[in-house]
Amino acid sequence: MPSDSGDERVRHEPEARRFTQSSGGALAVLEYREIDPSTVEYHHTYVPPALRGRGIASRLAAHALRYALDKGLTVIPSCPFVAAFIRKHPEYAAVLGR
Repeated sequence: MPSDSGDERVRHEPEARRFTQSSGGALAVLEYREIDPSTVEYHHTYVPPALRGRGIASRLAAHALRYALDKGLTVIPSCPFVAAFIRKHPEYAAVLGR
């Protein structure tokens, strides 16, 4: 569970199907759906206004995409931020299809 004490690490919360980062009591999230055992849809990224401009959404996306690569998952990036992140970081393009 994320801490409200300024914990800057990205955490995977599989039971909630999300990746999170907490800072100063605010919680940023990247949410996903499991489409099937080998496919996830990254559908929503939210960073509270107080945390914006710190690269948190990029850290969430990178962490989530590394997770998918490590697990051999295909990603459907329906979240516009995640889709744009993949376009800017071609090293993650492999998650788009296997």
